[in-house]
Amino acid sequence: MSTLPSPHHFRVQIQRNLVIPKKFYRSTSVASFHGVAMASATKFYDFKPLDKKGEPYPLENLKGKVVLVVNTASKCGFTPQFKGLQELYEKVQSKYPDSFTILGFPCNQFGNQDPGTNDEIQNFCQVNYGVTFPVLGKIDVNGPNADPLFEWIKSQKPGFLGVKRVLWNFEKALISAEGDVVGRWRSITSPASLYDTIVKEIEKAKKQGGAAPTTDQTPTATASAPAAESAEAKSS
Repeated sequence: MSTLPSPHHFRVQIQRNLVIPKKFYRSTSVASFHGVAMASATKFYDFKPLDKKGEPYPLENLKGKVVLVVNTASKCGFTPQFKGLQELYEKVQSKYPDSFTILGFPCNQFGNQDPGTNDEIQNFCQVNYGVTFPVLGKIDVNGPNADPLFEWIKSQKPGFLGVKRVLWNFEKALISAEGDVVGRWRSITSPASLYDTIVKEIEKAKKQGGAAPTTDQTPTATASAPAAESAEAKSS
């Protein structure tokens, strides 16, 4: 017979995500708890994952921004993508200040390739790749303890052939300025290849009055994403 999670576990989960009615505190399994959070969430901004210090990081503070969510690892063949992600972050930020960010979510579920503590992971990202975008606390992205944010992302935008699971490190999900999942890509997709897709979302938000202006006054024509990436986005 499985045992119920400890009260401490529930306190952490409550801080991490949505406010759950007290009647669920002692009678709900972890999976059911996540189900309650999922049922209450309709937008990206409804979640509060934990940051590197274990404190809630309210995503509502990112309203109006386009966000690229990435599950990361420090000892993976795709780890050099940190460099590409930082370059992408700087490139978009230079043209669209305060309209875009990247959120990294360390995960040790794939080949035990991120075994370090949150502090060790932060140091690794900064020293080796000069990362300046937020890298939050380590989470699970699959299974019974999967972070509710990732459960929501997977439910909103399944991958190829309807596969919802995150398959490996450095998968990417793009969140619109309205808080919806608008694209999802597997690990092999390079950060640089997503630039045009991100710009398109920012320009769309600008037209709707939901994003900050560019650094120049000249309207910028938005190139469409490469054919292969567009096809992947449609199929994902």
